[in-house]
Amino acid sequence: MGEIINLNQARKARAKADARTAAVENRVAHGRTKAERTKADKEKARAERLLDGSKLED
Repeated sequence: MGEIINLNQARKARAKADARTAAVENRVAHGRTKAERTKADKEKARAERLLDGSKLED
């Protein structure tokens, strides 16, 4: 004879597992911290300033 399960609990457990996998995917896609984003923006701005300062005038 099979094991008796509560279908409501099984449904909720499946929903939690799906939510966990979606959270992992979102962390991978959008996982940069504010400090990392700020650092990247500052590095990009510095590189642009350096490039603009190196341009020769016509």
